[in-house]
Amino acid sequence: MARAIRLGERLVGDGYPTYIVAEVGINHNGDLELARRLVDAALWAGVDAVKFQKRTPELCVPPEQQDKMRETPWGYISYLEYRHKVEFGDQEYAEIDRHCSERGVSWFASVWDEPSVDFLEAYDPICYKIPSAALTDHALLRKVRSTGRPVILSTGMSTMEQIEAAVEVLGTEDLLITHATSTYPCEPDELNLRMIETLREHFPCPIGYSGHEVGLVPSAVAVALGACLVERHITLDRAMWGSDQAASVEPGGFAKLVKYIRVTEQALGDGVKRVYESELSSLRKLRRMDA
Repeated sequence: MARAIRLGERLVGDGYPTYIVAEVGINHNGDLELARRLVDAALWAGVDAVKFQKRTPELCVPPEQQDKMRETPWGYISYLEYRHKVEFGDQEYAEIDRHCSERGVSWFASVWDEPSVDFLEAYDPICYKIPSAALTDHALLRKVRSTGRPVILSTGMSTMEQIEAAVEVLGTEDLLITHATSTYPCEPDELNLRMIETLREHFPCPIGYSGHEVGLVPSAVAVALGACLVERHITLDRAMWGSDQAASVEPGGFAKLVKYIRVTEQALGDGVKRVYESELSSLRKLRRMDA
């Protein structure tokens, strides 16, 4: 089986350019205009796709958490109310779909429950992302697989046994697995980037990286270790209100990240030792030979 899948018009996997995803997620804070600005910023930075999140709050918020009160930009409200405030519906997703189509950038979303899959099917997404929190929801995995679309599986806060069980449900065809650590932001000593190599050895499908660290270097290192897809959260300002903002990358940083990844791809080469034409002048001037 080839270690590649098709996302829209792009092949993603070994031997292809890294597929770079800017996750808008819920950094729009329920504001459609902010969502449009984030899409535009991601496109300016040079990404291949943008990603959102789709939930049914009543299903995704545990009952014991629903009535917990919290301070929000909308006042002191319950966690369930907050989740509704940041959740986009038909009107918003129709505009996101129109805006992304007009701008020529692909989009898709993480699905947190089965009704969200039905909701997003109307928009003909290029794939579905299974968030780390849903990796053990096998009913959701089967629902997503039944659409026939490619699947990206995130593996944060999961054991190897849980990942194997999820892959057993999904199968490896049209599957891409992303290494992730679900801490926002994540400290360097918990990124464990060598898991990319471990996943590559363990599964025949392409492996990517979903990063939540502060900074850019680890995401470029992930590419050097074999990640064919890199996903990072994008924000207009890391100081904005919201749980994911601090682990996100601002537009200027995202443009740098894209550049770092492209330079990393060029620098990796093919592993075949050769003397380059650019070295010949130095060779003639500096090479010492045995007498």
